[in-house]
Amino acid sequence: MTDNANYYLDITSDACPMTFVRTKLLVERMAAGETLEVRLKGSEPLLNVPKSVAELGHHIISLTPEEAEGTTGIHRLLIRKAQ
Repeated sequence: MTDNANYYLDITSDACPMTFVRTKLLVERMAAGETLEVRLKGSEPLLNVPKSVAELGHHIISLTPEEAEGTTGIHRLLIRKAQ
């Protein structure tokens, strides 16, 4: 977990569309300006979750592989809720 994130969500075991649903529900409960780190895995969530969050007007701060080599396929998405 990133030290500067206000919230953390692990959706590595979820399938689409639940990956985005769980992310959206948590973002809706956050205050403007707060951050959420989402741990995700798989090509569909990796493509759809950041895209859908951005379409709602929130800021994607970063999307990085969990390991430097990226061998696990797990990524960490850092989101800032829009004002």
